[in-house]
Amino acid sequence: MAHLLKVLLISTLLFLAVDAKPKNKHKHRRPKLPPIPLPPQFPFGDNAAIDIPVGDFQLGSIGHWEVISQNAGVSAMHINLLPSNKIIIYDAFVYRTSRINLPDGVPCVPYKDFQTQQDKTDCFAHAVEYDIETNQVRPLKLNGGDPWCSSGGLAPDGTLVSTGGFFDGGRTVRYIGGGCQNCEWREYNNALAADRWYSTQQLLPNGDFILIGGRKSFSYEFVPKEGQNNQKPYFFPFLYETSDFDENNLYPFVHLSIDGNLFIFSNNRSLLLNPTSHKVVRTFPVLPGGSRNYPASGMSALLPIDLNAEDTKAEVIVCGGNVPTAFELAETKKILLPALQDCNRLTITEPFPEWETELMPSRRTMGDALNLPNGHILFINGAQLGTSAWRDAEAPNYTPVLYRPEKPKGLRFRVLKASQIARMYHSSSALLPDGRIWVSGSNTHETYRDVDKYPTETRVEAFYPPYLDVNFDRHRPLINEDESTKDLTYGNNFETRFTIEDGTGLTINDIKVTIYSPPFTTHGFSMGQRLVILKAENLIEETQGLYTIRLVAPPSGEIAPPGYYLLFVVHRGVPGKGMWVRVQ
Repeated sequence: MAHLLKVLLISTLLFLAVDAKPKNKHKHRRPKLPPIPLPPQFPFGDNAAIDIPVGDFQLGSIGHWEVISQNAGVSAMHINLLPSNKIIIYDAFVYRTSRINLPDGVPCVPYKDFQTQQDKTDCFAHAVEYDIETNQVRPLKLNGGDPWCSSGGLAPDGTLVSTGGFFDGGRTVRYIGGGCQNCEWREYNNALAADRWYSTQQLLPNGDFILIGGRKSFSYEFVPKEGQNNQKPYFFPFLYETSDFDENNLYPFVHLSIDGNLFIFSNNRSLLLNPTSHKVVRTFPVLPGGSRNYPASGMSALLPIDLNAEDTKAEVIVCGGNVPTAFELAETKKILLPALQDCNRLTITEPFPEWETELMPSRRTMGDALNLPNGHILFINGAQLGTSAWRDAEAPNYTPVLYRPEKPKGLRFRVLKASQIARMYHSSSALLPDGRIWVSGSNTHETYRDVDKYPTETRVEAFYPPYLDVNFDRHRPLINEDESTKDLTYGNNFETRFTIEDGTGLTINDIKVTIYSPPFTTHGFSMGQRLVILKAENLIEETQGLYTIRLVAPPSGEIAPPGYYLLFVVHRGVPGKGMWVRVQ
């Protein structure tokens, strides 16, 4: 009965409301509705005050290039950005030439010519310190074993540790940096237990380095403390099993997973190795299509690790390369096969992962895959025909490609502005604190050549990705370093303060903060590269356009090994200049 009375009451009220409307002679005409308000026109962000994700800015730019140095002195076979904002560049001794001499007063290096067995002196510098703020270089002297095709990485204190190389450098460990001014190399020959030519170095959660593989080195070892020697390596049959007629297992792709195990990819196979127990934890499906490691020389990167996700995962990509026989055909008959065009993705933390494959816009061998501050990946440098090694490639791939991992399959790639300089064998690239990409090197010869179809390159370019479009500068965060935390302790909260010129009313959904470990890059692989999206707890607008974001440092060394990182504040896909922080 009560329910019936409610229905009668509501019906009566509705009748009275309708009957109370003013009478109109056009009673059958549809009444005009008020206009529906449209969202603000791009790129204004007035709706950002609503705590709803609005997505990244739509960046129409395809980037642009600038030559920032005509001569870095040496061709950039190996590079690493240091926390001092200097890039260490070094080449090989085997050439016994470069485009810069040792400083005045520094003695030349005596050596024995391989061919003539004559005693000679080398007065060229084969390493330089490149200042990214002035584009000036300081020549450095290397005295120890030849670092040709070596490996390296930044130690937790910011020291570059370089390992291995050619001939007398196969067991050498070199150190430079770590807070000193006008640093010089410290070199220790015979420090390693096995020759490490074309090996891969990776920082572990405890701050130690592991060194994996190398030519005819089917083993791994841990880099000893400075001044100490290793006695024996750990045999690793996986590297022997993945070596074919053309090797194709050199410079194996190594990524530290979020559980502390090592993802190791060699040729076309991969596994997870526990570096503490020395046990193979699991193997992954074979990646079909061809060979991916040197000399087929594909690319690989660890996708961003998102600590805001409900289930943090680790994903890798492996893209490009060539078929297993490509190197032999290039070396013996100068038949240059087309590079591979596929790009493959695997979630290594899933119980039963499978490779997901799609095609890149162009073929690529010898390219770099760089993590960008906003979570995208940049494919840059390389060639479309052939493989690594001297004179074994053609058709330079001048065109960088953006890979956006968060987008659906089929929408992830975007072609960017092409360079005018060929960057093939022995070229390299690095992400700079201001978001530019530093690009240099390329030497397809056994010496330095000034006049050639592909001359030895010592010019340096900067590539400006789309997020550096000046039209978005008013949306770009500017970190207040004096009022931001720079020493991060695992699992602890910390704060970063920043301003945005056109950024009133932002919410936590508009901002993400990432930390990036600057890698050691050589031969198309960036060792130790890692981008972590930090967990954000809240965002406070102190005054108009001035914000403090409260963050949580990475929980452990498995997520982010100890050391120096570049911290970036990213506003809807547009990063500001990075700030150096130390995680420990």
